[in-house]
Amino acid sequence: MVIPVHDVNPVRRTPWVTYALIAANVLVFLSTPGIAGSVAGGSDLVQLCHLQAFMDHYAAVPRELIHHQMPRLVPTGGVGVGPHGPGCVVAAPGYDKSPPLSVFTAMFLHGSWLHLLGNMLFLLIFGNNVEDRMGHIRYFLFYVVCGYAAGYGFALLNASSSDPLIGASGAIAGVLGAYLVLYPKARVWVLVPFLIFLPLRLPAWLVLGFWFGLQAVYSSGHGVSGAGTVAYAAHVVGFIAGMLLAWPLKPGTPPPPEPRGLLFGRRARPRQAWQTW
Repeated sequence: MVIPVHDVNPVRRTPWVTYALIAANVLVFLSTPGIAGSVAGGSDLVQLCHLQAFMDHYAAVPRELIHHQMPRLVPTGGVGVGPHGPGCVVAAPGYDKSPPLSVFTAMFLHGSWLHLLGNMLFLLIFGNNVEDRMGHIRYFLFYVVCGYAAGYGFALLNASSSDPLIGASGAIAGVLGAYLVLYPKARVWVLVPFLIFLPLRLPAWLVLGFWFGLQAVYSSGHGVSGAGTVAYAAHVVGFIAGMLLAWPLKPGTPPPPEPRGLLFGRRARPRQAWQTW
């Protein structure tokens, strides 16, 4: 997997919404009960039970979204001892949960620093240009719509699942799809793991097309064992939604500046300019 670090595509206005989304995700992550232990790498049972109860309350659950069936028993955050030893206490939910609203709250939940930082890196690099093209309000609405499309799309494909769905990946996938439509020729600096991290400057259509291809392959169960614990199908749906929503804006989008030099290496040799007489 290539790691994007910077795109050669300046913006005309400050991407306040992108910055606000990143700040909100970080603040929610740091305030999530039980997350401190996972950050330190030494979660105990009490922290895990608090984290599980919090996620079940605010995460999106496919079975709840499709069938509107709330579970009879949910984790309370407490710890008890049962026939099989210590575990998390479950009881009837003491709260009313709105499944549609949970899709929105789930966009700001992350299970680890790696999950959070990976999402925020993609949002920072590609979100600023999409926001610049759409404008602040329209960009925020676009972000939320892509997140909902990804959440419900995943739920339709996994209607019987009771596993919580968390993360901003679906909404950010929509941002990537929009970037691919609006700026396919923009150059993106990436790190490619090949013995060492090799810096390359590649066109956005190659970077994002490769990313989408991997998500599509993984969502089918190929390349990973049982599709892992990552909601790859949500990435695919969010990406396609972002492409479709951004397509009407493509004709009026100015092209990114043409970078000078070769496509790789730190000291790129400038290309010769052809002159017309």
